[in-house]
Amino acid sequence: MQLLISAGASLAATAFPFFCTCLGAGLVCALRPGSEDAAGHRAVQGFAAGVMLAASVFSLLLPAAELAAEAGFPGWLAACGGFGLGAGLFLGLDLWFAAPAGQGLSEWAIALHNLPEGMAVGLAAAAAALSGVGLWAGAGAIAFGVGIQNIPEGAAVSLPALRRTGSRRKALAAGVLSGAVEPVGGLAAALLAGLAAPALPWLLAFAAGAMVYAAVSELIPSACGHQKPLPGIAGTLLGFGLMMALDMGLG
Repeated sequence: MQLLISAGASLAATAFPFFCTCLGAGLVCALRPGSEDAAGHRAVQGFAAGVMLAASVFSLLLPAAELAAEAGFPGWLAACGGFGLGAGLFLGLDLWFAAPAGQGLSEWAIALHNLPEGMAVGLAAAAAALSGVGLWAGAGAIAFGVGIQNIPEGAAVSLPALRRTGSRRKALAAGVLSGAVEPVGGLAAALLAGLAAPALPWLLAFAAGAMVYAAVSELIPSACGHQKPLPGIAGTLLGFGLMMALDMGLG
């Protein structure tokens, strides 16, 4: 029964981020190549980074420490250990799949970065469904934040595909497929949480490490690494503040 509950919650929670990825990929029909550096695009990426950073702290790491302490295990150890494992794993995967000669992440690598996002959403939803400690607001906020950042991410996959193939249909398919990784990752993480509920603190912290790595390695440099970084910085601060307010006010 726990497996069904956690799987259902995960699939429901990852539906919105997947839809947002498809929406962003669909922008290939309207956006012109070369628009990735627009101020609005950087502000959205910064906003998503702020949401993900705050969600990692308030919706994943702090609940992980609390759940571990309630189980009689050092909360700091579960939070720090899981965080290190999550960040370390995806750092290694990023190095393994990195495109050569500084050409940036390939479409496969971008899809790979959707995996920890799906894991974070799925784990948060599974924890809310299984633990009953008031994590639903945090799970919803994480799904919202990941979904918002998936809009430009879907475009980031489909636009290069359009330049390479010249086909909007193929470019749209590439963006949609990159987002399909998220429900898969969320479902796998939720099933693991259902099988090993005592490992929830470690799994939540693991997802936090993966989310922070994705935000620091991808979103923040893309949002703020320009001669005019103000839109990205403002978006990051706004996203962090909004996520913190949502979690502290509704969690």
